[in-house]
Amino acid sequence: MLNKTLNTDSPILSCTDLGKIYSEGDQQLTVLKDISLNIKPSERIAIVGASGSGKSTLLNLLGGLDQPSTGSVSILSQSLASLNDQALSDIRNYTLGFVYQFHHLLPEFTALENVLMPLMIARQDKLQSINKANELLAAVGLSQRSTHRPSALSGGERQRVAIARALANDPACVLMDEPTGNLDRQASDSIEQLMDTLSEQLNTAFVVVTHDENVASRMDAVYRLDACRLERQA
Repeated sequence: MLNKTLNTDSPILSCTDLGKIYSEGDQQLTVLKDISLNIKPSERIAIVGASGSGKSTLLNLLGGLDQPSTGSVSILSQSLASLNDQALSDIRNYTLGFVYQFHHLLPEFTALENVLMPLMIARQDKLQSINKANELLAAVGLSQRSTHRPSALSGGERQRVAIARALANDPACVLMDEPTGNLDRQASDSIEQLMDTLSEQLNTAFVVVTHDENVASRMDAVYRLDACRLERQA
């Protein structure tokens, strides 16, 4: 498992000359090319671009969910290419958090039980895990909804449960793919404010793929993905 002691001058997550090419028969499709990026503790960046430009592909590469065709990804200065499957799984459970446009909560479990899942997988103490899960639900404003299953929660509430779950093992960085895409403005504002608070209080970094200009405008930096390349916007 990687050491999560953070040096605020060193990147949590970085990639160098990253590229992704898909092959089908004799045809090749280049989706990403020569992408380099460094993300430091508490930094919040937005990645924007047209549909189909490769934003989700980039997020999957940064999270170790897919392998690049060229270049490298490092988390806390350790290359993902050097890790075996178990070590990669540990990173996803301990060092990174993931939040998607669709919450992917387990429908048969309560909000509390969903947040508990990563802690149970990590074999944490059960009582301490329950206390922590309750604290996280309180942090996202859902203390009174902990016993409700996803079907009894609103879209915004489900997404906040997903964020609490992503934070269960104190990740150094949270990767978010269109986290407010299915939410109304009020729910989106709540999610944005939560990211601000967590960044300030816990030094959590956020990488957010979004079409929402309001979300992007609140980030520390905005990068646009266009023609396979990533460029920082002024």
